[in-house]
Amino acid sequence: MSRARAVLGTACGIHFIHDGFSDILYVLLPVWARELGLNFAQVGLLRTLYSGGMAVFQIPAGLLAERWGEARLLAVGTAVTALGFVAAGFTGSFVALLCCLIAGGMGSSVQHPLSSSLVSEAYESGRRRIALGTYNFSGDLGKVVVPASVAVAVPWIGWRGAVEAYAAVGLLAAAVILALLFRLGAGWAPVASEEALRAGSDWGIRDVRGFQALSAIQIIDNSTRSGFLTFLPFLLIAKGSTVQAVGLALMLVFAGGAVGKFACGALAERLGVIRTVIITEVATGATILLLLTLPLGASLILLPPLGVALNGTSSVLYGTVADLVTSDRRARSYGIFYTLGVGASALAPFAYGLVSDWGGVPLALGLVGSMVFLTLPLTLVLRRPLAAGTA
Repeated sequence: MSRARAVLGTACGIHFIHDGFSDILYVLLPVWARELGLNFAQVGLLRTLYSGGMAVFQIPAGLLAERWGEARLLAVGTAVTALGFVAAGFTGSFVALLCCLIAGGMGSSVQHPLSSSLVSEAYESGRRRIALGTYNFSGDLGKVVVPASVAVAVPWIGWRGAVEAYAAVGLLAAAVILALLFRLGAGWAPVASEEALRAGSDWGIRDVRGFQALSAIQIIDNSTRSGFLTFLPFLLIAKGSTVQAVGLALMLVFAGGAVGKFACGALAERLGVIRTVIITEVATGATILLLLTLPLGASLILLPPLGVALNGTSSVLYGTVADLVTSDRRARSYGIFYTLGVGASALAPFAYGLVSDWGGVPLALGLVGSMVFLTLPLTLVLRRPLAAGTA
């Protein structure tokens, strides 16, 4: 069990670093919009292409991990992400910034499927959903600490200095990841047997209909989260917020999200997957719609409970994936699942950016909040695999 906890701790550190990279973008987008004179569609495209880079390599990462193990890919991916942000600090144009973010996103694509696979393997015998909830909780700690730190640092050392400082942390983390996983003997051996590798067309999904429903819920959930967080800073600025206060607001959302990811994984063990998903998704949609009507002060108060609901669903979904697939194909199955979710995260900001340019940010966020309720009929499809004990 001590090895399992050590593997979980390492995966949590990886998640902290990568989610920190991903979510400092929400602080930087208004800064880049002002400096480069971007419209909302261009702002959304920046986020879209970073998430798109993440989506591109997740399935290949899962397939490569079956042959080479997860450890090397996790270390290399972390280093590539950090170098992408180093390069972003030297850019002075929209196109160059896009290229840097694509590269950074591709490096970060290894993190979710491979770390989830490591944690699932370490906790094969039990408490896997809680372990994955803890893993997700660590990512939200990165979302709390890193964007808030960058927001504080930007007025003092500029956005380039702040980004390059965190990129240096990422490069150091890549070396530490490699050393720790080598010491633990985790993620170095091939995940699948030679026979399984030869039968490469099998994706290891035991319940296709249940996996499809779970993936559809994640697509809606991820597009909601990405769209909301991309344009929340602009909504708050319109209500009178400063850039520093936006950093605080994001910290409040992510702090709630950290609690939600940890708590909802445990809650699903007690109430079940379906009840927990319904509770979190209804709370997310209703709270986003309420936020549009409130002044700045009341909005800030509402952000932590919104964060709990907004991010809590993912712990329930991630923990259920492992129950719907075979253990020797888990890395590639997680790759499919995360590709669909991150792909939705990639497309949502650009789509909602177009809506914002056409009808304003409040209209776009109203649409974001309304779309959440589409997850509710999908939970009905999960009843059979859950009742059959396959999830």
